[in-house]
Amino acid sequence: MTTSAPERAIPDLSFMLAHASHVLATRMTAAFAEIGITPREYCVLYHATTGELTQIELARLSDLDKTTMVVTLDELEEAGYAERRPSRTDRRARVVVVTDEGRQLVAAGHEIADRVHQEVLADLPSGSRGVFMDSLTRLVSGLLAKPVESERPVRRVRQAAG
Repeated sequence: MTTSAPERAIPDLSFMLAHASHVLATRMTAAFAEIGITPREYCVLYHATTGELTQIELARLSDLDKTTMVVTLDELEEAGYAERRPSRTDRRARVVVVTDEGRQLVAAGHEIADRVHQEVLADLPSGSRGVFMDSLTRLVSGLLAKPVESERPVRRVRQAAG
């Protein structure tokens, strides 16, 4: 005798958002491979182009832990896309500077990210795209803006190294 799970009155939003996020991340990773970097590396380079930021500031802006940030910057430095330099305002601090080649990657990355996002949104009826983006923006800037405190914290899904 087989039994089935009870019907849900409300669709499983957690699954749909997690699945959509995962599939979008795989699409982005594949697209960024065209220029030889990962979405994470693009994100760090993009934020680093905004000014003299320390690794800690970049980690916060890129939503990365310190260890991942160090590994990412090591990779970017080795490839010649970024450099760590002493800060002009704080002798104890080091800032990340994007090289000319890194800036070219950021520009190419903008085009790739825009293309992937357009492909995804094109799958929606044209009249629904604005509503979808407005609704998602409202969620991530409102109720879903910050994780809630919990005795059993939720771990973020690990992304495979690019």
